[in-house]
Amino acid sequence: MSSVRFAFAAVAWLFLVCVVVQFFLAGLGVFAGAENFEVHRQFGYLFGWLPVIMLVLAAVARLGRRWIGLSALLFFLFIMQSVFVVLRDSLPAIAALHPVNAVAIFFIAQHVARESRSLQRTDTAEARTEPARP
Repeated sequence: MSSVRFAFAAVAWLFLVCVVVQFFLAGLGVFAGAENFEVHRQFGYLFGWLPVIMLVLAAVARLGRRWIGLSALLFFLFIMQSVFVVLRDSLPAIAALHPVNAVAIFFIAQHVARESRSLQRTDTAEARTEPARP
């Protein structure tokens, strides 16, 4: 199970890095020209699978409700990003939640990534307490 926990932590950190890159790409669209928003959009679709992978890894590793719930929350918030964009013409006030939601994704992803280090410490502690097998 420790390899699955390690994979969960690695994907959590990768997701956080991707979120930071996504903020940069959004800024590029604002300050370097609107044509750069296409890169922002495509990159979002590219790393959008990471929360799904985190959710699967959390379930396979039996990390418990907390980790599965946080992974599911990140997946839900990530889906909402696309929903907010779709609403830009019909409900612009709701669509304006897109950057607010992005900030929420960042802080939750940061929390998950940082706390995922404890999963490795738990594995190490469990390995020390396991009796030696003949």
